[in-house]
Amino acid sequence: MGQFFDAETGGVLRLELRSVDGRAFTLLRTFGYRDDKHEEPFVVPADLSTFRTDLASVPDLFTWLVPRSGDFLPAAVLHDALVAPERYRGPRVERHEADRIFRRAMIGLGTGRVRAWLMWAAVTLGTLWWSRSLRWRGALVALLGVVSVTGVLATLDFFDVLDVLPWMGQRPWEQELALGALFALLVPSALSLLWGRYRVAGVIVGVSLALLLHVTAVLLVLYAAYLALERLVSGPADEEGVRVEDRLRA
Repeated sequence: MGQFFDAETGGVLRLELRSVDGRAFTLLRTFGYRDDKHEEPFVVPADLSTFRTDLASVPDLFTWLVPRSGDFLPAAVLHDALVAPERYRGPRVERHEADRIFRRAMIGLGTGRVRAWLMWAAVTLGTLWWSRSLRWRGALVALLGVVSVTGVLATLDFFDVLDVLPWMGQRPWEQELALGALFALLVPSALSLLWGRYRVAGVIVGVSLALLLHVTAVLLVLYAAYLALERLVSGPADEEGVRVEDRLRA
């Protein structure tokens, strides 16, 4: 699947990072990665002026599922380099190929395949959005929007607040729950066809969103409450999330 190595000695990988501000990190030691499908290795130099990584780019809301650091860390740093050609030496690859390398590198490091495919699907969202293509952006928005709206309507239908989805109707709650789960698979799978060559990622993203919608909504409310309490107690934060009043007092 590929292999990481220490570019200075050719031996076992030594990933050495230095924190810039607690969120961004720079490399202290050059490392490389050999991918089975490319003759030349990818080398990420320890150049403080060109490379920054935020480790795994996971929103705060989802770190309970995927942390920012773990056994996949070298793959995450590699991916940050591959999506910007000036940050590494080696074969030039398009962003979707960088995503594929990221997935294979994670699995090679021992990351569980479910987590590796979830993280690969997540970075594909960025690939579609940053493509600046109306087709890919439209497919992305359509899937996320339809799945979210359908999930909300299914929930309201389940609790008999509304009666709008034909597969829910006035059935026993066990049947409604089963049909809701079934269409949580079918609706994203159908919409993923709009994603073309990215359709596997579309299925993963859509089904994950459908199944985690309620958990995410609860976490969003709790996180918003935490932010409101933090602002009340600690004062406002700047654009980097630093509580300015406490820093000035310190």
